[in-house]
Amino acid sequence: MSKDNRRNESDDNDNGTGVVTKTRPKTKKPSMYRVLILNDDYTPMEFVVHVLERFFNKGREEATRIMLHVHHHGVGECGVYTYEVAETKVTQVMDFARRHQHPLQCVMEKK
Repeated sequence: MSKDNRRNESDDNDNGTGVVTKTRPKTKKPSMYRVLILNDDYTPMEFVVHVLERFFNKGREEATRIMLHVHHHGVGECGVYTYEVAETKVTQVMDFARRHQHPLQCVMEKK
């Protein structure tokens, strides 16, 4: 048998039992952000309750509790969301407050 006609010896040992590894991409949970309302001396309490009901889907009782927390402690958490959702809510609240001529401040911070 000539050198060209010989099969590679490693081909003789290959019986189709190779190992297939399946890699799964590691998905990381998105960072979460707290949306906070800050106290001021001018925005009416009822307006803050309305904002909490409208933009954060809070019931009257929970909205009132959060508003009172903001009133007594200077800041209160409205909810925790992904970056895009938190950013949208902050913008909506700030725009709504400005349209109604209130200085209400809404911010987000990484949790």
